[in-house]
Order: sequence, then C-alpha cells, then structure tokens
Amino acid sequence: MAAGTQVTDLTDLRTDLIQRVRDATGLAATNTIADRYLNIALHDMHISPGGKMPWAERRAFLLTHATYTTGTVEISSSTRTTVTGTSTLWNTAVTGMGFNNARAGGKMTFSGDTDVYEVSTVDSDTQITLTSRYVGASGLAASSSYIYFEDEYALASDFFRPVDLRSFDEDATIPLVGGMEFRRKAPRNSRTSKPRVATLIQLGFSSNTTPRYRVVLHPAPDAVYSIPYTYITSNLAVSSTGTEQAQLTATTDEPIVPLRYRHLIVLHALYHWYRDRKDDPRAAEAKGEYEQLMARVTGDTIIGQDRPRLIPRVSHYYHRHRRGGIRYQVGTEWDDLRV
Repeated sequence: MAAGTQVTDLTDLRTDLIQRVRDATGLAATNTIADRYLNIALHDMHISPGGKMPWAERRAFLLTHATYTTGTVEISSSTRTTVTGTSTLWNTAVTGMGFNNARAGGKMTFSGDTDVYEVSTVDSDTQITLTSRYVGASGLAASSSYIYFEDEYALASDFFRPVDLRSFDEDATIPLVGGMEFRRKAPRNSRTSKPRVATLIQLGFSSNTTPRYRVVLHPAPDAVYSIPYTYITSNLAVSSTGTEQAQLTATTDEPIVPLRYRHLIVLHALYHWYRDRKDDPRAAEAKGEYEQLMARVTGDTIIGQDRPRLIPRVSHYYHRHRRGGIRYQVGTEWDDLRV
C-alpha cells in the first residue's frame, strides 16, 4: 500500500490496522488477530436495517409452483406414508419451468380435508412418500381427490435480510409479518390463491453450517408467479477473480464497501483491538470517530435517498375546487395526519 493511497484489499487493511496500533507487521499471529477484527468490523457495518448500504443490496426473483391436482390417489392403511397415484405425473418436469409437478418439501391435502401433509420424497410419477403418517381412520380409498401445493420457498443462497422489513416483494403487494401473526392468520395454510402476506423462517441446518432461509406465502400460490424481491447479501467480500464470499480470507480479497469508505473498517477494527487486547482508553476515541464517519456515510446523498417525507393528497381537493368554485378548508385534518 502506497503512503498516499486509500486502503483497498485485505493486505492494505491489515497493514494499516497494525501500523495504527504500532505493532510489528509480518507476524503470522498478529496477522490472524488483525484479520479477525477486520472481518468483525466489516460485518458490524452491515447490521443496521434499511437501505443504508446500497452496495450490499441484491435482487432476485422467486418463481412459485402452481397447484397440481391431476389424477387420483390412494393411501393404504398398512403404510400410511405412501401415496399411490393414478394418472399422475408427479416426477415429470413442468415444461420450461425447471421443476417437476411435485417435489420434496411440497404439501398435500386429501379429499377436501384441512390436514396438511409434507412430501418427503417423490419416488416416481405415481408414488410419493409423506414425512408423517396419514391419520384417516382406514387409509384413503382409491380414486380420492387431492391438492398438491407449495407455500414455502428457498431464498437466494446469500440472503441475509430483506431491504424493506415491511414488504417481501418489490411491488409492495405482499407485506411481511412476524411468525406469530402469520400462524394466527394461517394456522394450516392450506388455502390456495394469489399470495397476500408472507413471513420469513430459518430451517435447521442440513449437511453444512449455511443458514437455510425460507419465505412462507399465504395463501399458498395457486399458479406460477414471478415475484421480484430485494435483499441484503451475506457476501461482504469479493475475491480477485470476482467471486463473492462471506468474509475476507485471501490477502487480495476486497470488501464490497466502496473504496472511499473502506478506511472505516480499519477504524472499527481499531476500536476492537484497543478494547480487547490493550484495554486502552483510545478505544472510545476510535469508536467515536467511527460512529461520526458512519453517520456521514449514511447521510450521503447517494445513499440516503429514502428519507421520510410527508406528502398531502391534494388531488381531490383540487378537483372539488374546480367543480364547485369554492375554497376548500382542511381544518385540522393535515395536523392530525388524516390527509
């Protein structure tokens, strides 16, 4: 790193941090500690909600699955988890969509019942295995009707949180609610129609330590819908070959933070270093400088474009004035935020 240039990659960030604390550079143990604090600082920067970090925003599309009701089904009382289909094509691909008519994780209801069963595996076009046993008194008779639907969908692999905590989709037609409110609205969530509300959940871990985020829609989609959504990425670093990743590891890795703001990572890491390793009162100074500069960053005109505004709805006042030729009085409606 040249003396007159901005810090760029992990090597620059590490060198700047170690020099600021007046420690020896080039020591493996010191480098490890510095890298840890730099990654902590990088992630701390992106904790605050809202559209304050546009460089971390990403866009994706959720493609929903239509309901499938073709054919009839039967469930033997001796197995209760094996669904046998007649004239069904469960393991056949939906033309041009990239998924089959049924898949693991989907849901099924039978003969108009409200009990919902999850699909464990799709074994063939005519056989599905459920995750739980069918509870009907004597199994399910042959030629019974059914509905296959999907209400739960995986999100982008780097999903961290939505940009807008109030709405899932970009069109703001699917509000986000908490899990408890969602369960009150849709305890079984077996109704199908165009989705009107959503909640976010995290499944248990499977085969690795990557969080598995899902969105649950209500009603469950009755058709294929393309739902655009924006989110904050969990990949806050990028390799020299352009591969996004969760943190800085190689010396040539760079944070996704714009170049002009990267020195703030060093300032925040400096706070952690002073506080944890030296119990140094300068930790408060480093924290104060970091917070002051972060306030300026989030107030940047490029970033802070979503400032709240009060916009009165005056069109109906105007039209009434044009029709009646009278002066319109709003009284206290504006002060009471009723207009």
